[in-house]
Amino acid sequence: MNLIVAVDENWGIGKDNELLCRISADMKNFRAVTMGHVLVLGRKTLESFPGKKPLPKRTHIVLTANKAYEAEGVTLCHSLEELPAVLADYEDDDIFVIGGGSIYEQLLPQCKKAYITKIYDKFPADTYFPNLDEKPEWTLTEKGEVQEENGVKFSFDIYEQK
Repeated sequence: MNLIVAVDENWGIGKDNELLCRISADMKNFRAVTMGHVLVLGRKTLESFPGKKPLPKRTHIVLTANKAYEAEGVTLCHSLEELPAVLADYEDDDIFVIGGGSIYEQLLPQCKKAYITKIYDKFPADTYFPNLDEKPEWTLTEKGEVQEENGVKFSFDIYEQK
């Protein structure tokens, strides 16, 4: 299993169920990396999408404890215990955890690779991702070239779990 996330210098990832900033190159990278794959996400993340609808050409597995919750075009999973059975039909490399905060936290130990967009700035945040630079089991294996868009510097980095 993999994950993909954009973090600021404090490893913040969101505020009020929104991304900290919008970088079109990051959106394009997210699309390129996840297209045709399986996305594991929480209900609030799904509801943050345009029209609260799943993203095109991707399979969505939505984790929610709310058994009455309904959403079109997704597979619902009501517990972490159910998740392995739901994901059994998919190759591990094809699965991407895409948030939100509690989903990342719960599934991080099961992920082997983390695609991190590092944003070289700080933003007000209420949701954070664990700092992989401080986790000895994670290694930065690919440091992307620093790019800039609308005055915001960022890089696409890859970490792998030992």
